[in-house]
Amino acid sequence: MARPARFTTGSTMRHVAVMTATGAVGLMSLFLVDVANLFYISLLGQETLAAAIGFAGTVQFLMISVAIGLSIAATALVSRAIGAKDEATARRLAASSTVILVGVLALAAATLWVVRRDVLALLGAEGTTLDIAARFLGFVLPSLPLLGIGMVTSGLLRSVGDARRAMYVTLSAGVIGAALDPLFIFGLGMGIDGAALASVLARLGTALVGLWGAVKVHDMIGRIEMQAAMRDARVLLGIALPAVATQVSTPLGNAYLTRLVAEHGDAAVAGWAVTGRVSALAFAGIFTLSGAVGPILGQNLGAELYARIRRTYRDALVFAGLYVLVAWAALWLATDWIIAGFGLTSAGAEVVRAFTTYGAGAYLFSGALFVSNASFNTLGRPLWSTGFNWSRDAAAIPLLGLAFGTTLGASGVVAIQALAAALVGTVAAIAALRYVDRLEHPPGDRRGYDSPQPAFASGRTAVAARFVAARFVDEGDESR
Repeated sequence: MARPARFTTGSTMRHVAVMTATGAVGLMSLFLVDVANLFYISLLGQETLAAAIGFAGTVQFLMISVAIGLSIAATALVSRAIGAKDEATARRLAASSTVILVGVLALAAATLWVVRRDVLALLGAEGTTLDIAARFLGFVLPSLPLLGIGMVTSGLLRSVGDARRAMYVTLSAGVIGAALDPLFIFGLGMGIDGAALASVLARLGTALVGLWGAVKVHDMIGRIEMQAAMRDARVLLGIALPAVATQVSTPLGNAYLTRLVAEHGDAAVAGWAVTGRVSALAFAGIFTLSGAVGPILGQNLGAELYARIRRTYRDALVFAGLYVLVAWAALWLATDWIIAGFGLTSAGAEVVRAFTTYGAGAYLFSGALFVSNASFNTLGRPLWSTGFNWSRDAAAIPLLGLAFGTTLGASGVVAIQALAAALVGTVAAIAALRYVDRLEHPPGDRRGYDSPQPAFASGRTAVAARFVAARFVDEGDESR
């Protein structure tokens, strides 16, 4: 019996709001633990420790982005199969995606573990700060596959519309981290090592909760067969590689900015670390929005409901804009509390104040970019999202950095980041709007051959994809 495609009927704005809200609760719990983690470390009274967390966080951001890219591919493919009412394909793809994701992340984590000191040194870490950051990463990097399992199972749960259990996956990590952080850091006197151990146990928890929901509750993951995984790898990686490239560009751009701010000393890096944690917490809904929109678009693409695809995209933009305005206002009002709470001084306080004053407002454009990228990844143009992200992180940010350098002071990194987001986010939103409009009103006959195809589709894969599109177009017409 085919699973119901929940997102092909009802209000698209409601779907966007519910999926985003439930996802944001779980994600905010994770980010809240990160903020609390940094706060606890700051109570130890050493800016070196806070700076080390900042450097280690930048490296972890890179690995987490790889996991996000792989989970995006799994969510896109499984949600399309569910929208097309192909249960067997959905379960097979879910199993293949999980195996491939764990394998890739294990290899990536092992590689980075070996060269972590060199990577941290490239970011500007040195002396005691470098030693502490390397030790922290030595603890947490081996747990990356566990985090990946949590991400992919959360995405699979969103694919079937189970927003509540998808929320539980990330919420569990937040609850575990919140309970263990103060116990390990202060109660057992483990300091930064305690923070690392708490992170590992939180990742284990999120993996177990995700597997429970995806396997025990929904029976979404079929039998794991290596031959099937190898066959599906071509299709999965066709989306995953551009998606990973898209996600990886952000931490690389952030690494460049971290290197830039490091020239102003550990105090500035500590402020930059606080800005990263606070912005992640405040804008969790925006980060969640891209993952929430993907399954909605995927199910409607599988059902060929192109008018609903357009409405979903526009509703997501409206939701993002309203969310950012509220979060921006809250951050501006809380500026002094943030600076005092984390004990920031001089350059660190300058960075935070610049972010809450105007840097947070740039998330209006970042939100548009996130939603546009989710549309491109799900609707068969993953290379477009790659191009836009790299335009921001590998072109706009470095060029602006070269133009301004350190002349703007420690807060200059905030201005550079904001301006790059505004430039690229605007162009991406325009391109995505034009693309989804063309889906609903194509220049030629849509049946069979004008359906949006993944960038990887070629040869027999393309023929099969077109056959599937032609097969289900009649169901889409009846639904409309």
